[in-house]
Amino acid sequence: MTGQGISEELSAKFEKLKKYINDLGSLAVGFSGGVDSSFLLAVAHEVLGERAIAVTVRVCSVPERELDEAKAFCEEKGVRQILCPFDALSVEAFRFNRPDRCYHCKLGVFSDIIKTARENGIENVAEGSNMDDMSDYRPGHKAIAELGVKSPLREAGLYKDDIRKLSRAMGLKTWDKPSYACLASRFVYGDEITVEKLKKLEAAEGFLIDMGFAWERVRLHGDVARIEVPPADIPRIVSDETRKAICDRFRKIGFMYVALDLNGYRTGSMNAMIGELAT
Repeated sequence: MTGQGISEELSAKFEKLKKYINDLGSLAVGFSGGVDSSFLLAVAHEVLGERAIAVTVRVCSVPERELDEAKAFCEEKGVRQILCPFDALSVEAFRFNRPDRCYHCKLGVFSDIIKTARENGIENVAEGSNMDDMSDYRPGHKAIAELGVKSPLREAGLYKDDIRKLSRAMGLKTWDKPSYACLASRFVYGDEITVEKLKKLEAAEGFLIDMGFAWERVRLHGDVARIEVPPADIPRIVSDETRKAICDRFRKIGFMYVALDLNGYRTGSMNAMIGELAT
């Protein structure tokens, strides 16, 4: 795949990915509907046809909006999708938001995905992490390795920007979709995760998205909602009309105070506390 802004180097990575997937023979993709897993699923379906399926886990920390988009993607592409429920709050490390929360959650989620794949005659399971994911604190990768789950995008040496370019060349609507992480990442480590708190965050972030702030996070600090948006969006979000609308809605949702993080939007901002928790 060359042209359309795709270099020979990137095209070679794409061919490497397709060969890797083809050699697997059959594949169940842990599918969230995000940029990475959508691209991986689309390529797997192109290479393997009906021997590629999507397994989407229904978990309390993923908004209904994301689930609906994942369903729509599979329907549009003609990919068989299996929905698999998982009770994350029954996992103590998840519920009490320990620093290794993601490890225990991924272990449970992908154990269920592997079971579902086996029940449907699929030999291999894959997830959508890319090379950029190796630079942040990601305890979930340990669980992935322990379970023998494949990471085709990393095997092909693909970075997020590569995946967006290839997704656009393939005509995938997800090519410019903002990055997303589960709502549990909005909590301070050690703060108990509950359905009520998750619903508050889902409502708050959904409101910001509907207002046009696609790249956003709402972090939970007790009764305080700490909003992160890109620095370029700060003047707009603090304009009188927008600021008042956000404060009014957030208070109705259940937040007593609404704060704006002047550092702006950044993934993994709660991970800055890990060093403090270890001391």
